[in-house]
Amino acid sequence: MSANVVPIPKYYRVKEALLEQIAGGTWQPKSSLPSETELCKQFGVSRITVRKAIGDLVHEGRLRTVQGKGTFVTDPKVGEHFIQRAFGLYEDMERRGLRVDTSVLRQEIIPSPPDVARRLKLERGARTIVLERLRSVRNEKLLLSTTYLPEVHCPALIGDNLSSGSLYGLLRTKYGLHIARGEHSLEAVAGGERESGLLDLAVGSPLLLLDTVMYLANGTPLEYSRVLQRGDRARVELDFLSATSVASPPSLPGGNDPDEGGALDGQ
Repeated sequence: MSANVVPIPKYYRVKEALLEQIAGGTWQPKSSLPSETELCKQFGVSRITVRKAIGDLVHEGRLRTVQGKGTFVTDPKVGEHFIQRAFGLYEDMERRGLRVDTSVLRQEIIPSPPDVARRLKLERGARTIVLERLRSVRNEKLLLSTTYLPEVHCPALIGDNLSSGSLYGLLRTKYGLHIARGEHSLEAVAGGERESGLLDLAVGSPLLLLDTVMYLANGTPLEYSRVLQRGDRARVELDFLSATSVASPPSLPGGNDPDEGGALDGQ
């Protein structure tokens, strides 16, 4: 049974569609987007809706506007590789004796969007469970996570209660799915209108974006997620290894002050 507790604004769906087309190579870095009029026709929305979607992506550094010339796709950010052992937010906070409150904003089955299909190695349009959750600690909203899982691995998940407990714990105990490794990328972005509103922040406030793909032991992708965490309540801690030690990932130090951040993984 699907749930759609909070309606997704039109501009946000346009924003997601634009990101999908950028990720899929429809528009390469430095190339210009179609005009607002063309985008209105393409998505069947008003000019105001298109402008809000573009404005969010400009805030996040995905697009840039040049007066009199148009809107352009920005170059990808420079990446650097780190090795880290990741805990889900729920499990990390539980270790510290803190309660995590979860509001499920979206829990439904959708055809896999192109970028999600690519990340999860699915056929485009394959049935995918999407979960959107707002997580809070000590009555303070900390992060917004959007998670995609292939329905074939956990078809009953669409009806599970995800307002408490750990998603990873549920996947292990109910479905026998054990995550073996993950690939993460982390970058700073500016909050768009919807994300900032849900996190009780001003539009344009700094957020940390964690982009993650988690894999089973046989190399099958199990989960793709995008987690937005408040930049004013987060601190990233990383252990570094020499190039000859990468086969043995370090563990995270325990006993951190919960007010100084925590795990970025929102599961």
